[in-house]
Amino acid sequence: MTARAGSAASAAAMVASVRTHWPLIKKMTRRDVSERYTGSVVGWLWSLIIPLCMLVIYTFVFSVVFKARWGDLNESKTQFAMVLFSGLIVYSFFSDVFNRVPQLILGNVSYVKRVVFPLEILVIVAVCSALIQSLASLAVLLLALLVLNGGVPPTALLLPLIWLPLVLLTLGVGWFFASLGVFARDLKQITGVLTTMLMFVSPIFFPVKALPPEFQAVMWLNPLTFFIEQSREVLIWGRAPDWAAWAISVAVCAIVAWLGFAWFQKTRKGFADVL
Repeated sequence: MTARAGSAASAAAMVASVRTHWPLIKKMTRRDVSERYTGSVVGWLWSLIIPLCMLVIYTFVFSVVFKARWGDLNESKTQFAMVLFSGLIVYSFFSDVFNRVPQLILGNVSYVKRVVFPLEILVIVAVCSALIQSLASLAVLLLALLVLNGGVPPTALLLPLIWLPLVLLTLGVGWFFASLGVFARDLKQITGVLTTMLMFVSPIFFPVKALPPEFQAVMWLNPLTFFIEQSREVLIWGRAPDWAAWAISVAVCAIVAWLGFAWFQKTRKGFADVL
């Protein structure tokens, strides 16, 4: 733990921080994941049980109660559920981090006041922990595709590339709101409302093409829309992603990550005074 307060805020410093502190990040991520299920009867199996229960519940509510269809009148209830669940995994990853980061520094005051500690890795740990939970949900989805659809499209191997800019975006937003949460203590309530709104303005329960043309353009302003749609392309429909749009998303999300990191590094000097 050799990082210093007020350290460099460049893009190179961001990459160097991850590389230098990676062993510590892995250790803290393992501890963070294990603490979620400390004292529970089945332990880490909850990470599989919970998404499985969600898949069953959403299948019943949307395809049986609301009789929703994705577009093909002949699609089965399970097909609709898998399409829905694939979008929900992307949303849950982002919302998990977004709801958590405002309290991240406030919950680790000792790292700010008493120890020379690389505070920026707390956000990285939160992202890694949420990513592990998402991978557990993804495992349930892949198993459902294998059992109910008879196989997983080979394009599913491209999913890590689709999620790369998503992780960068989440890191940037996480660093920004982790810092902002130190100075605005009521931010936790605001992010809770925003994530609820984000769920219903993201194409989780409906396809973008189901909206009128004028609203489709607005929907694409939602940063999660691209990742939800492209995840479905490679996981469900077996189609290659839009590489041009993906390249743009990588560039934009890398800039967001750097800006969030720079903001965090510049404002961390005031953490101790506020706390």
